[in-house]
Amino acid sequence: MNRQERIDLILDHFEHPRFHGRLDVPGTIVTGGNPGCGDTVTVYMTVTEPGDSVEIAFEGEGCTVSQAAASMVMQMMQGRTLRQIDEATAEPLLEMIGPDIAAARRNCSLLAFNAVKEAGRQLQQQQMTR
Repeated sequence: MNRQERIDLILDHFEHPRFHGRLDVPGTIVTGGNPGCGDTVTVYMTVTEPGDSVEIAFEGEGCTVSQAAASMVMQMMQGRTLRQIDEATAEPLLEMIGPDIAAARRNCSLLAFNAVKEAGRQLQQQQMTR
């Protein structure tokens, strides 16, 4: 994907976010923030059944990169298992955003990814204590 295609993808996710909104009954809610620029992302996650796939959504405010990256992360993680989320790395997301943008806006790029990883950890802990 070239630079212009990456920019178009970012703008598409910003203008038409995927899985934006709240879940009716989230199993956990994690809010992440970037104090340097004021970006926030709140991730809502639940497991459809123990060991099965997750349902995930987000709300947020902030720059184009943070909100587009949140939409991309939701699309990437929707339907995965908690184990798959735990094992996921940020590289595919950073590749979609583009190395130059990801390097210049790393905190914005990873805000939602880090919140999703934390939500996954919280749900795993809940399952272990049941």
